[in-house]
Amino acid sequence: MMATVRLSFSPAPVHVRTARLVGVAVARRAGVAEELLDEVRLAIGEACTRAVALHRQYGLADLVQVEMSDEETYTVRVIDRAPIEAGLGLSALPPDELANESLTDEALTVGVGFALLAGFVDDLQVRPVDDGIGTEVRMVWPVTR
Repeated sequence: MMATVRLSFSPAPVHVRTARLVGVAVARRAGVAEELLDEVRLAIGEACTRAVALHRQYGLADLVQVEMSDEETYTVRVIDRAPIEAGLGLSALPPDELANESLTDEALTVGVGFALLAGFVDDLQVRPVDDGIGTEVRMVWPVTR
């Protein structure tokens, strides 16, 4: 059964849990191996937390968008609408700024989020959105049918 599930939620941390729960349910239905479901849960949570942190850091009321599809693989896309230089995270900052203790919690969340995501997801892409301002975090897992 091929399907696409779309969620949109206001940038509030409380909604991240719902996105994780839906993401794991869709992954299970799609045929993602049971041993990968914790990875899926953690990765979706991290990507959504990162998007929420960016929206809050920039005072954006735009909805965070999550799209899950199970065509040939289980693919999750998390889209934020923050300025692209922010969406690329701390890796874009010079090392002396990384050591700066004045970084906000949101900035740290964004940078640490990418490091964690890279550890959870073998197939991870981060790129500017096709339309407008923002970043798309795309994560892919294999499915068995």
